[in-house]
Amino acid sequence: MSAAASLAAAPDPDAERAERRARWSAGYRPLPGVPDELIGPDGTPRRAWDGFLDRLSALAEEEIAARLAAAERHIHNTGIAYRVYGEAAERDWPLGVLPLLIEGDEWAEIAAGVAQRASLLETILADLYGEAHLVAAGLIPAAAVAGSPEFLRPLHGVRQPGHGRQLHLYAADLSRGPDGRWRVLADRTQAPSGVGYALENRMVLARALPEVHGALDVERLAPFFQAFRDGLAAAAERVEPRIGLLTSGPYGDTYVEQAVLARYLGLALVEGDDLLVQDGRLYVRTVAGLKRADVLWRRVDGDYVDPLTLEPDSRLGVPGLVEAVKAGACVIGNMPGAGLVEGGWLAAYLPRLAEHLFGQPLRLPGLATWWCGDRAQREAVLERVETLTLRPAAAPAQGAFTTRAFGARDPEETARLLAVLRDRPGDLVAQEPVQLSTAPVWDGDGLVPRPFVLRVFAAATPGGWQVMPGGFCRISAQADVQPLAMGAGVRAADVWVLGGSDGDPAAALPRLEQPSVRRVQGLLPSRAADNLFWFGRYLERAEAMLRLTSCLLSGAGGLARSEADLGTHARLRNLLHSWGAVPTTLGPAAALAAHALSGREAWGSARAHVAAARRNAASLRERLSLETWRALSALHDLLERPQSVPGSEAAWLDRAERALELAAALAGLAQENMNRAGGWPFVDMGRRIERAINTCRFAEIFAADEASGDDLATLLQLVDSRISYGARYLLGVALAPVRDLVLLDPFNPRSVAFQVERLAEHLDGLPALRQDGLPEPPTRMVLRLAGEIASAEAAALSPAVAQDWEARLWAIAEAAAARYFPGGSDAARPERLVALA
Repeated sequence: MSAAASLAAAPDPDAERAERRARWSAGYRPLPGVPDELIGPDGTPRRAWDGFLDRLSALAEEEIAARLAAAERHIHNTGIAYRVYGEAAERDWPLGVLPLLIEGDEWAEIAAGVAQRASLLETILADLYGEAHLVAAGLIPAAAVAGSPEFLRPLHGVRQPGHGRQLHLYAADLSRGPDGRWRVLADRTQAPSGVGYALENRMVLARALPEVHGALDVERLAPFFQAFRDGLAAAAERVEPRIGLLTSGPYGDTYVEQAVLARYLGLALVEGDDLLVQDGRLYVRTVAGLKRADVLWRRVDGDYVDPLTLEPDSRLGVPGLVEAVKAGACVIGNMPGAGLVEGGWLAAYLPRLAEHLFGQPLRLPGLATWWCGDRAQREAVLERVETLTLRPAAAPAQGAFTTRAFGARDPEETARLLAVLRDRPGDLVAQEPVQLSTAPVWDGDGLVPRPFVLRVFAAATPGGWQVMPGGFCRISAQADVQPLAMGAGVRAADVWVLGGSDGDPAAALPRLEQPSVRRVQGLLPSRAADNLFWFGRYLERAEAMLRLTSCLLSGAGGLARSEADLGTHARLRNLLHSWGAVPTTLGPAAALAAHALSGREAWGSARAHVAAARRNAASLRERLSLETWRALSALHDLLERPQSVPGSEAAWLDRAERALELAAALAGLAQENMNRAGGWPFVDMGRRIERAINTCRFAEIFAADEASGDDLATLLQLVDSRISYGARYLLGVALAPVRDLVLLDPFNPRSVAFQVERLAEHLDGLPALRQDGLPEPPTRMVLRLAGEIASAEAAALSPAVAQDWEARLWAIAEAAAARYFPGGSDAARPERLVALA
């Protein structure tokens, strides 16, 4: 073939891209009368999407699918998840491959409208919880305020210290109306969620499509988060305040998002039990005693933050927190009671309030709304009730808007609503039905229009309200699902605002003041230290179970099983049974290994211990690196994986060995990546205590006075010391040398002596609460045990001594827990040493 013919036969990249784009959009048809993000009012693609698709078309469908699969693996391996209300298990975060694109000039209008709305609601809240001039002037109905369950009477007249703000973070749910203009579907002032997921969406999608994201002028999110944190700090009394994020805990719907925000913003993630009000001030219980807290960004509903003043059944809040706010000792963002202005009743009055308070109309209109408690508005509703929607006037966030008109409801529901409208009309509002606008999603072959809701966030900063240049988008993956909440059939989409930095990446970078250099230990709540401690213990238990199973399958000391080593294998089986890993000592080794490694009913299986470690890690997301999460997820997935057919001994041995490799990776990440001034000592203490306990038990069983050579070889294998022994002794295994290496040798990182020495070092480095200079109980216990081990002789050891050391190690663990992890909502340090710094 000639050169000319070869060139003619070569594929044309530009032609392929054009063909690809045409094929993707060939079947795309916006819904009649519904605004669409891809196709503008003139029937042509919007400018933002035209540029995006041009760059995306450089990737073949197979490449896009591979990128999406890689993004999903990243989401799973790094633990980005959410929980549907009422479900115990987490779900992987469902991120779509296409972002929602908005041009910069259009975004400027959205941002101005959101900022205006945030300022308006802040002003209304301040008045309703203050002088109530708006009620006195007849601009807001008193009955709607007093009748709302979100109006927290104990907060009336309470002004926060600093700027006295009611709102620190505001969010608005948006969609395009029939005229194509953006409008507000719902206001979010209670405890707006989604801002952390917006951050994760950006990180994941920019990672999946770096060339597309890099080629477009997408505004960065970092300046917004820095400004938000500055706004929280500015509300406090101190120059360098201590800021906490109050969470309901790891079983909350959006706990993962809260952990992401705590890590990204450098906040202390705290639960109610981590906090204590004492002498009118708010403190965090830490391993170093009580530390003053200045600001709490709450992600708990307002009426649950203080069981003394508000909801008495709450287990999520802090007794006395409201009194601390009244005393000016702490700031809460958002202020409890801020959910009052989420109610639909207020939407009927917002246009007039904007004119009255600001002298200007709402820049972002809301849904046409009528409060049925007003006679004139109720009569207007009754005239056209069949075409409107009815919902509670103080609807919670989940029911903030609906797409179903009154006339489309079933007869029973219609009768119930009519009865409420007759007897308690103030409990209802009427609104025009919502027809959500659409945006394109990728269905694997091309683009299809799907309804979406865009949530936009505004933060109160020292310079005023600042709007995030992006947002949190929920979009339907299916045509018949409304994206009112995350769940089945709903995905998330990143939001790209284009044209923000004039092509200069440096222009989008935040300008930060240079912080002062410090090397002090970070704030470590007692609960977090407890979880770190048990995280280490469960990982060590899992490793011990993996080694036991490996020994069972490979034969004592790696030798072929024979009559001589049946006693050793019987002891291995008995130990697996007593540790809850296998239901019986009888049966084939492969069947026992299946229970010990991946048994779902076995409380002592390696799978159960890794699952427990993962639960502890779920409470520590803000403290664990992404690499740690990947390794932990890989270990969890490996042990969770069922066998399609009954596995052979070789197959289960391979699983055990691969699991040991991942366990070693986790140990290495903790050793090399965790800051020594943070929580690492507690992870390592947990591992050292558990390893010493396990080693004592192994020595009791396999280093008895009558131990065989196979027993001793198994012991060396269980404590991973075969190489060390072989390098030191050339004549085979013997009882005294094995006991010395396993129990007494301070140079063997697997020996009991080595673990106890590390425990002593950790305890010596932890903060002391007593000021008398005497060692505290855990330290005294460890030093006493270390002295006995240092002076012991291998020839004189017996299983009874190892058993005594095991019991004392358990006692040390209990003493450390009592000292560093006091629990309960009213638990205070007996020494009452309070650190105000």
